[in-house]
Amino acid sequence: MLQFVADGLVLGATIGLGAIGLTLVYSILRFANFTHGDLISWGAYFVLSLVGLLTAAGGAAAHRFGVLSFGWPLVAAVVLAVALTGALGLLLDGALFRHLRRHGTTITLVIASFGASLALRNMIVFLYGPRPDYYSRDIQIAVPVLPGVRVTPDQVFVLGLTAVLVAALHLLLTRTTLGRAMRGVAENPTLARVVGVDVEAVVRWTWVIGGGLAAVAGAFLGLTVQVRPQMGFDLLLPLFAATILGGIGSVYGAIAGGLIIGLAESLSVPLIGSEYRQAVAFLVLLAILLVRPTGLFGDRA
Repeated sequence: MLQFVADGLVLGATIGLGAIGLTLVYSILRFANFTHGDLISWGAYFVLSLVGLLTAAGGAAAHRFGVLSFGWPLVAAVVLAVALTGALGLLLDGALFRHLRRHGTTITLVIASFGASLALRNMIVFLYGPRPDYYSRDIQIAVPVLPGVRVTPDQVFVLGLTAVLVAALHLLLTRTTLGRAMRGVAENPTLARVVGVDVEAVVRWTWVIGGGLAAVAGAFLGLTVQVRPQMGFDLLLPLFAATILGGIGSVYGAIAGGLIIGLAESLSVPLIGSEYRQAVAFLVLLAILLVRPTGLFGDRA
């Protein structure tokens, strides 16, 4: 059973990281962004393309970091993919969502994001094909860390980097001018504009940060599972579940919700089978919301 707990923590870290971007967009732009799952997929495929290019160009630089399955090419590819996915988010906002925010309704934004999600997903299939791919085809041996628990070095790396990114985001939101502006816009955009906050700049940074975190979540999935066009779409329901469970608008709630959803899905496998894992996660979500309707870290109504 401990092995399923370890697997659930790795899955939950990836869900939580993706849910942070989703909750940031929702709290500041006030709509459920269905393209976020496909930004995760695009981030993963950006990394896949860049790893191939950098490995071919780098030669000796392609050597792995110790027991990890990757080296400098993947690290550089993730950094570049963060920038590219953030730019893709900005492009979506500029081409579609900005106009609809001014002239449409919330339901219009939601439907538009669903349509954009379909377009982004099919573009991946058109460019890369429908078959899954991998960053590395080398087999990584899991090592024992506790009695009955084995994890791969890549999974440990995923957990460690998630903790670092959450800490960095905490510092951004609490110690920087941008972070305080983002919190102000999330609380009351009209009042924030009156006191001199550049709301449009905050919106742009929200897309960049959300897209960047989506790219890292996609890279984590590619590193620990595989890369495929449907990966972000399949993760979308758990992302929304984690966002709602943690409390909409709460970064820390998104991580906590992601870990709970990941653990619920993983622990359900030996009990009732893998085909019902998402159903169990949503039952856990409903049970917690019955006790606390605003989510774990949401403000009490």
